[in-house]
Amino acid sequence: MSSEHYTPAVNPLPPVVAALALFIFGIELALTLGSRGLVGGPSAVGWRLDALQHYSFSPDIFDWMMENGRWTFEHLIRLVTYPFVSANFTQAIFVCVFVLAMGKMVAEVFGSVQMLVIFVLSGIGGALAYALLLDPQYPLVGGFPPVYGLIGAFTWILWRRLSLVGENQSRAFSLIAVLMGIQLLFGLIFGGTLDWVADLGGFATGFVLSFVVGPGGWSRIIGGIRRD
Repeated sequence: MSSEHYTPAVNPLPPVVAALALFIFGIELALTLGSRGLVGGPSAVGWRLDALQHYSFSPDIFDWMMENGRWTFEHLIRLVTYPFVSANFTQAIFVCVFVLAMGKMVAEVFGSVQMLVIFVLSGIGGALAYALLLDPQYPLVGGFPPVYGLIGAFTWILWRRLSLVGENQSRAFSLIAVLMGIQLLFGLIFGGTLDWVADLGGFATGFVLSFVVGPGGWSRIIGGIRRD
């Protein structure tokens, strides 16, 4: 029986969120199948290495550009491309899961375009934090920094809602505290890199951007300027 008042049990994914996750998964699927010789012929075995060489974010190259004042497009684009090249299949799956979950919640509150802006700029913010705050030996790959940017936007949503009901706003940061704690624990047990700095940089970027791209954010900024 149909009804014009029918409400689905699960809200459909915003198309941009589904497309973003499919794009990341599609790239990883091609790299994985290629590495096993299932697609692309013999040369496909080296697809992942080629992708990492051309699209990962290299702190060394970034330092070279800063020192020489030469900002070439082929290297600057790495700030945007590195989230779409994963180190392995497992990393790509986790990134896609977080994109679907966090991206859906952020897009439904902020809008699809705003969600995509947060994803891209948080990836850039995470990479800059990684390069400027550390002297890392390894390139940055995978979509966790922009995913943490979406978590930052989700944290902003909770932070705002808690303020409206007069609750303790620090509770909004429980998720990022748990995730950082898990990363620290895994790093102590299994060893790890300093990628968490990029993740935290992505989170901070997403949270701060939410003041601008969040609901009514730009209007509040214009109103504050006019009052000054």
